[in-house]
Amino acid sequence: MKEFIQTSTKAETAVLVALITKNQNERKTAEYLDELEFLAETAGAVSVKRFTQRMDGASSVTYLGKGKLQEIRAYIEECERLAEEADEDPLWPADVEKPQPIGMVIFDDELSAKQLRNIEAELKVKILDRTSLILDIFAMRAQTANAKTQVELAQYRYMLPRLQRLWTHLERQGGGSGGAGGGKGGSVGLRGPGETQLEMDRRIILNRMSLLKQRLAEIDRQKTTQRQNRGKMVRVALVGYTNVGKSTLINLLSKSEVFAENKLFATLDTTVRKVIVKNLPFLLADTVGFIRKLPTDLVDSFKSTLDETREADLLIHVIDVSHPDFEEQIQVVDRTLCDLGCADKPRILLFNKIDAYTFTPKSPDDLTPATKENLTLEQLMQTWMARTSGGTAANPNSPTVLDVVFVSARERQNVEALRDLLYRRVRELHVQKYPYNDFLFQEYDAEGEAL
Repeated sequence: MKEFIQTSTKAETAVLVALITKNQNERKTAEYLDELEFLAETAGAVSVKRFTQRMDGASSVTYLGKGKLQEIRAYIEECERLAEEADEDPLWPADVEKPQPIGMVIFDDELSAKQLRNIEAELKVKILDRTSLILDIFAMRAQTANAKTQVELAQYRYMLPRLQRLWTHLERQGGGSGGAGGGKGGSVGLRGPGETQLEMDRRIILNRMSLLKQRLAEIDRQKTTQRQNRGKMVRVALVGYTNVGKSTLINLLSKSEVFAENKLFATLDTTVRKVIVKNLPFLLADTVGFIRKLPTDLVDSFKSTLDETREADLLIHVIDVSHPDFEEQIQVVDRTLCDLGCADKPRILLFNKIDAYTFTPKSPDDLTPATKENLTLEQLMQTWMARTSGGTAANPNSPTVLDVVFVSARERQNVEALRDLLYRRVRELHVQKYPYNDFLFQEYDAEGEAL
């Protein structure tokens, strides 16, 4: 009988876990879990259940309380039982999908080595935290040698303190003392103080990290040389939360074909394109998106990528106005820019995806004050233009915000207003930075007269 090889694979099922604390209320926890589910979907997993627990803070031993862990374990065992019964049922309908066992449990916060080890011993399935999930997505999205090297370094930095969890054989010694027949003797030719397998693996990883750092230093020098050879042009960088439409914007403005997809971290490598608006050329860079609880190791590893942000003359902070929690995303980006030393750079707030914006009309009988969810797009535009007339939302006294603009890159709404705004601001910077106007050429009208 001819056998066929099944090439299709089913997505792993995942359980999501988060805490409700005094610093993170139930609504915010639900929003974080929504984002964690989007991360899991991007990585190729399907979320089937959420568990939350109200605590003062995470347990240093098991993150959750013992009772909640047992509840999760009972759910995992129930799913395994249902999956086994479905597999053994010869009358299971072919058009009905069989229940799947739980493949992993994903925690919304970064877990220590001790927490990972104890949770894995209790639940007996694969355990991931937000950091390892983001690293997995970065490893999947990395295409160039530069991005792959940066991701590999971040993965080793995450793995190093967790080696004890990753391997069960690492306690045995590579050498030993005593003679043959002594019961505790080592192998012939290997007698001595010995070195545990854990120490050997740690040394191998440290050596590999040293090599990767050397490669990144070389890449950094190459990138610096490339930036120095770009001529006398103003540099503009698109920054913002992940999946807000930065790649779509650079495709629109530069008429290029940068990869864009409705998934988190669709692009990791910085893309720089030359853009010409009227008679003014400038460089536009698309940078990696930020996210809540972005691992520090990733920020350190992606230094050469983030240098485009550091060396930019103007930042365009892209915001997904259709996201219900976009104000917190703005604060996350502001904090990350502060960490990068870019807080004082002039910037434009660009609210994207106005075509997807929705609001809930306030009932005439409702006498409570209107909230953000009750504002129409016009009211929201007026509110933000008034709020940022002298600074950012995080720091109203900061003079860095120059303008606010609302567009839809996908539907090409209000794009001409964006081009006019960019031309005005970039020309001001160009004249200040390069007073001789080496690249500015004379504009002419249809009759050939100079403008």
